[in-house]
Amino acid sequence: MKRAVITGTGRSLPDRILTNADLEKMVDTSDEWITTRTGIRERRIAAADEALSKFATAAGRNALEAAGVDPADVGLIVLATVTPDMPIPATACTIQHELGCRNAVAFDVAAGCSGFIYAQAIAQQFLENGQSDTALVIGGELLSKFVDWNDRATCVIFADGAGAVVMKAEDSDRGTLASAMHSDGSMADFICRPGGGSAQPPSQKMIDEGSHFIQMRGNETFKMAVRSIAGVCSEVLEEAGLTPKDVDWFIPHQANLRIISAVGQRLGIDEDRCYLNIDRIGNTSAASIPIALDEAVREGRITKGQIVLMAAFGAGLTWAASVVRW
Repeated sequence: MKRAVITGTGRSLPDRILTNADLEKMVDTSDEWITTRTGIRERRIAAADEALSKFATAAGRNALEAAGVDPADVGLIVLATVTPDMPIPATACTIQHELGCRNAVAFDVAAGCSGFIYAQAIAQQFLENGQSDTALVIGGELLSKFVDWNDRATCVIFADGAGAVVMKAEDSDRGTLASAMHSDGSMADFICRPGGGSAQPPSQKMIDEGSHFIQMRGNETFKMAVRSIAGVCSEVLEEAGLTPKDVDWFIPHQANLRIISAVGQRLGIDEDRCYLNIDRIGNTSAASIPIALDEAVREGRITKGQIVLMAAFGAGLTWAASVVRW
């Protein structure tokens, strides 16, 4: 049986570091307030003249180099993002050109913070069905471009960056063992950016009202996130014939330390098996899992044969998980 095996990882982050101390000078908040509620101490912020494609391309190039894959051999590029360079065309097409992946079909996927798992599951289908031999999956966001820096509920959370994986179709017992995706549009207003689309086209009124900024209902999102992430993790583990005890590494979306801790407790996965970088990176939405995965791989924490569980929850609302034998 063909399996979708991750053969290389990569990441790219902006140079600028914005600390909680910096935010104390910008908005009514404090380091204690931010760390207590989120676990974040600093985050990376892109420069005014930097676009998402810069970081997504760099992450993709790093993943291709790690996998030893020629760009011309890539048949599929899927970019998970809600902050593309522009609405038209798909930023994945820009990345395809920049990387020289001339034989790849390229498109974007918008599933909020769950986007990388969605993109990974899509690539899995292409690879297992024989439609492609090699896929490049990227999660990338420049959320700082759409944050109201006067809104302490959101500006202290979101950050920028990109992560990527190369997936190849191989006859192996390694690779993606199971994946699952879920959505519930009845709660679409929990995390949204109302302005700038066809419902509220760009206008002076949109800018004056601030509807082009990210809006979030934090308390409601928290409650839904814990239950949903724990549930979808149990779902994919059961499908793969595994239990939480079999998991060597849990790499959750780095949204909120309290959410991650609550999910770990529900699943029975202790902190020693949970990879965290939220304190240094912040919430990079679709980029958070591949960034963390690349860190863990390059640090030598994840080794061949280990079971890696990944899960996320985000705008949509969406939630998803995948379990991989490395």
